[in-house]
Order: sequence, then structure tokens, then C-alpha cells
Amino acid sequence: MNRKIVPDVISGVQNLATASTGMSVREAAAAMANRRIGALVVLDAAGRMAGIFTERDVMTKVVAARRDPDTTLLAEVMTVNPDTIGPDDVASDALEMMRKHNYRHLPVVDGARLIGMVSVRDLYATAMGELEQGLQERDAFISGSAGYGLT
Repeated sequence: MNRKIVPDVISGVQNLATASTGMSVREAAAAMANRRIGALVVLDAAGRMAGIFTERDVMTKVVAARRDPDTTLLAEVMTVNPDTIGPDDVASDALEMMRKHNYRHLPVVDGARLIGMVSVRDLYATAMGELEQGLQERDAFISGSAGYGLT
């Protein structure tokens, strides 16, 4: 899977879901539920990435820890300094990072600028597209319709 994160996995302008460090866990969970997503990039007061807040953070740092989601702020339970990936990195690198570290979302940054988020679901769709393309090329080669001069 040699596709680049941008533009092969993330194409165009991504409508990135973000939250502030001062947002409550309940507000963040509601935003994630409304958008049907599993993670939010958390921004500090200056608009810089401060961390990431995921479904797993809700489960392990709030529910299992018996914290009140109405009074617990994202700054208290987010994952600080998350791993990131660059736009020119390849999808297989992102997938390997996710497998190795057991997470499902990676912020995409270009230098210090946040440009998107890639999920394991996005990478799966890219891999499936690549497999389908490979099968079509194989079938075209076998049937001789690809102009390979089979006789």
C-alpha cells in the first residue's frame, strides 16, 4: 500500500472535528456521537493541537475511572502529544503505527499545521480500493484486454 496520506487517503479539504481543552467529556462524547466519529483533535486556546480524545479515552479514563463526564474536562483525560503522520507518508506506515501502538486514529500534520485525521477505517478503504484495482489489472492481463499482445 504505497498510497500517500494526502491526497490518496485524505483528499480535498477535510471537515476536521475539533474540541477545546475546556470542553467537558459529555460535550465531547455528544459531538462524537452526533458526527458518528471515534476521535476529536483537542486544541489549546491558541488553536494548536494539544492532544486527541478518543472513544478509548472515554472508556478507560472516564467511565472505568468513575469520573463525572459533566465536570471532567478534556484537558484532564485527553491523550497528550499523540503520534502523528505527515501528508507525504504512505498509508502502510500509518497502518503499521496503528497496529504497533494499538490505536485507530492519527492526526495528520504538515510541520506544526494540523491538516486532518486518518482513521483505520480510511486506511482499510484505501487498501480495499488498491486490492480491487490490482484484481482488475490481473483480470485484464489474463483476458488479454489490456493490450499485452497475448496470443
